[in-house]
Amino acid sequence: MLLAGELGAGKTCFAQGIAEGLDTPADSPVTSPSYTLLNVHAGRLPLYHFDLYRLSRVEDLEDLGYDEIAEGEGVTLVEWADRLTTLPSASLRVTLARLDTMRRKLCFEADDVIGRELIAALAEAANTL
Repeated sequence: MLLAGELGAGKTCFAQGIAEGLDTPADSPVTSPSYTLLNVHAGRLPLYHFDLYRLSRVEDLEDLGYDEIAEGEGVTLVEWADRLTTLPSASLRVTLARLDTMRRKLCFEADDVIGRELIAALAEAANTL
C-alpha cells in the first residue's frame, strides 16, 4: 500500500488502523518511523511500515530490501510514497487529504487485481454501515 498526503493528513493514523486490523500487539505501537525508514510489526501477518519522509536516496529503499519485502508475506505500507520519482509497484494507492481537524478524505486507487478486490471489499463494507 502506498500512502500519500500532506503532513497531518492521517497517514500514520491510517497505518495504525491497518495494524489494529492485523492484530498487532498493543505493546508494539505503530508510530511514524521517520528516523528509521522501516519498522516491522508482528500480527496475523507481518506489517512492514516504511516512512519515506527523510529518504535521501532511492537506493536507500533498495538497500532496505523493499522489493523482497513487498513481494513477500505480509502487508507493506509506505508513507510519503509520493516523494518517489518512480512509484514502486503496489496493489493499492491511498491519498489522504485533511478537510478539517476531524475529517479526512481518502481516495483509493488500484494497480492490480488484488487492489481492485480490496477496494470492492471496502465499498461493500462501507455500504453495510
